[in-house]
Amino acid sequence: MHRQTDLTYVYDGSYDGALCCIFQAFLHKERPFAICPETELQPTLCPVRYIETCPQQAERVALALKPKISARAEAAVQHLFWTCQPEKELLMLDFVRLGFRYGGKVTAMLGDQTVAQVAEAIKHLRREAHNYKGFLRFSAYGPVLVGVIEPKNFVLPILAPHFAARYRNEAFLIWDKTHKAACSCIKGESQIGRLEGLILPQPDTAEEQTRRLFRRYFDTIAIEARKNPRCQMTHLPLRYRSQMTEFVKDEQSAALLEEEKPQQNLLTLQEK
Repeated sequence: MHRQTDLTYVYDGSYDGALCCIFQAFLHKERPFAICPETELQPTLCPVRYIETCPQQAERVALALKPKISARAEAAVQHLFWTCQPEKELLMLDFVRLGFRYGGKVTAMLGDQTVAQVAEAIKHLRREAHNYKGFLRFSAYGPVLVGVIEPKNFVLPILAPHFAARYRNEAFLIWDKTHKAACSCIKGESQIGRLEGLILPQPDTAEEQTRRLFRRYFDTIAIEARKNPRCQMTHLPLRYRSQMTEFVKDEQSAALLEEEKPQQNLLTLQEK
């Protein structure tokens, strides 16, 4: 039985660091009041314990999840760490504790509040990752394709294998502006690392032309009489649109579009 304490565990923010917090909680048979990354630590009257990241301790926890609980629970713990769920580290600890107690059936115990929270957080993560598989837009900068996203959850580990398989012969970079991280991939080999900022050069003429053509296609296929903004908002929320080519019109592209309007109107009249 884990006793409740007023301790706050502080770790380095890594997945191994979170596993070390779980290891220490089991070692001392206690449940801390909070577990938080050192970058998010706020002034507190509660005692603080800094948990050092030890690869051996993290490995012991990671290797115990699959045989003592299940492969599904092992994946759930890692996916939960990628979510934006508040106090996710405590939720990881509580979920692992339940898993060691009930075994593989823990993932189906949706009547338990802890398991239900885990399932809902992972569902939100997967839904957002699925959306970005369709909403992510790449721009060509020389031989490299670059895409920028602003997700709530840390979706790069899910997006990386998808786009690595899709663009197997391409070099691309996906920058997660929210979490200051990036996924780089060259010919199917991807890696994820820290990237505080990204300054992109001005797109070349070919890229600008591609963007204009895509925007024109997007505007042309729209049926004016069937526009439904509320339905569009449901299927494509505003927060995804800030980095989507068809919704971002820079000044240069807008000016070029203005120049092309008479030609477009003439073509429309000829078609009629």
